[in-house]
Amino acid sequence: MNDTPAAGPALPVQATTGGERKDYRPGYEIVSEQILEYIAAARLAPGDRLPTEVDLAKTLDTSRAVVREAVKILSALGRVRAHKGRGLFVADDEGMLITSRWGGFFRPVDLDHVLMLFDFRKVQETAAASLAATRATPAELRTIELAMQQCRHGVVHGQVEVFNQGDEDFHTAVATASHNTFLLSAVRDARRLQRQSSAIGIHDMLGEGAQAAVEEHEAIFRAIRDGRPDEAAAATAVHLDRTLEDYRREIQRRLFGQTAP
Repeated sequence: MNDTPAAGPALPVQATTGGERKDYRPGYEIVSEQILEYIAAARLAPGDRLPTEVDLAKTLDTSRAVVREAVKILSALGRVRAHKGRGLFVADDEGMLITSRWGGFFRPVDLDHVLMLFDFRKVQETAAASLAATRATPAELRTIELAMQQCRHGVVHGQVEVFNQGDEDFHTAVATASHNTFLLSAVRDARRLQRQSSAIGIHDMLGEGAQAAVEEHEAIFRAIRDGRPDEAAAATAVHLDRTLEDYRREIQRRLFGQTAP
């Protein structure tokens, strides 16, 4: 492990280009890609230290706020880790593999990318829920139920972090109960990518969508508990379709100041 900033190649400066508004890409998304390019070009290994946010901002001729948002994205992806008081480091967990595994850098505010991700999630998670309805053990059912209850507690008490953790645990528990290692891995990877959208502030508050999610989780749980695979899959599809619409509306609102039709 190298605890000193690597003396790698210079980071490319963000280009400013014209074009139609539909081609707009947020600055932090472009900076995220440039940081990944730096890691690859400098041949940094897991545990190596990156330049500070201030240094990155100077090199890229951008603001520290943009760099900070880029770091959030890369942290959600599992490519970097920010240690308070120590700095930024190349991550050493499984997230390092996800970008190449799924064919490129996921754009968390690109509606087409979000749609494709939810299509992928629907295929994996409806299958997982269906299998869980025939394979879940009593202990696994209890884990799913506890995660569902944690989501409800987060909504009732206005605790967004509690809700988010419960949501993560719920979907992971359902995938685990499928007793299919490949489905579990796919669900985890897809949710890691989705957390990039959450990292930029989408779903950083509890609203009607969170309350709907609680009810949808309960429908999924009941179908799994009662051994109804078709209903478990259908309830999962309803949940993911509604969640996608939440993301779609919020992305358009933030980028263009308009509500999706």
